Amino acid sequence: MEHTYDALVFGEPLIRFSPAGGCRLQDGGALSRYAGGAELNVAAGLAQLGAKSAYCTKLPDHALSRFLLGQAKARGVLLDPVIFDRRPEARLGVYYYEGAHAPARPSVVYDRKNTSVTSIVPEEIPEGIFDRARLFHTTGITLGIGRGPRETAVEMIDRFRENGAKISFDINYRANLWTDQEEREAVEPLLPLLDILFISEESLRRMFGRTGDLPVMMRAFAREYGISYLLSTIRTVRSPIRHEFTSMVYDRETDHFYTEAPYEIEVLDRIGSGDAYVAGALSGLLCADGSLELAMRRGNAMAALKCGIAGDLPSVTLTELERIMEWHAAGSKGEMER
Repeated sequence: MEHTYDALVFGEPLIRFSPAGGCRLQDGGALSRYAGGAELNVAAGLAQLGAKSAYCTKLPDHALSRFLLGQAKARGVLLDPVIFDRRPEARLGVYYYEGAHAPARPSVVYDRKNTSVTSIVPEEIPEGIFDRARLFHTTGITLGIGRGPRETAVEMIDRFRENGAKISFDINYRANLWTDQEEREAVEPLLPLLDILFISEESLRRMFGRTGDLPVMMRAFAREYGISYLLSTIRTVRSPIRHEFTSMVYDRETDHFYTEAPYEIEVLDRIGSGDAYVAGALSGLLCADGSLELAMRRGNAMAALKCGIAGDLPSVTLTELERIMEWHAAGSKGEMER
């Protein structure tokens, strides 16, 4: 069967406001506005890399929502599964991000309680979408923002899986939403239903109580829950503006690990770089000649590239990404492309 979507992503979009570099939220001044939200970032990254990527959420029917959707549409995201909330109390989530230079650290202030998507129920999801996607992706953030999104995400996992879609999930722990043990209780029953899991070393240790080095934990976890692919990013923070980034991925069927030398990154805006990794990795698995090794390489390059782009959403072409991957593999550090 020919699918309408390569991937369908479910979650909450947010508007981000940020002061100019060096300015502080507490001191006033102009704020730049960006579209964001972990799942929207993934959908946008997938679309820019050539996947038929759709996004499902629930939004107020007003100008700020149209700004978000316009930003998504400009990046190629398919928006027909979006649900509009026309209640008087309909609300869109917002957050504020302040960058920093060492010894200070970047900080975030959230304003996302009682937003429209927290009122969603499974019955609102369009019935016709469940046999239209090759892959369904959501995150622990969606599970953590409220009972309605959690129940809806679980229902969507079940329905897409019944229709043959692969299921992808990013743990994406957020301490401002719940404790790691609360997330574990919500996520653990879903683990046997997953084909692809993005999980950090910290979550393996703190949330699931695993011990040993990263490959040992990944292998045991994948085998215990029957997950085909485990992907874990490895970020070394030298300072707020200097990072090193790579990942380790595990193929349970072949018992093989993939990794590569880390990217050395000069960070302009790290927000959304983890989501860019997810988008790059999933695109590598979804493309015609996809493989887990390609997923790892695309994911690393997407995350590294996103760190140099302002805002949450990635802005990239597949040609540009492949060029970055070639430079990295060759160890090239040319000054300028001209």
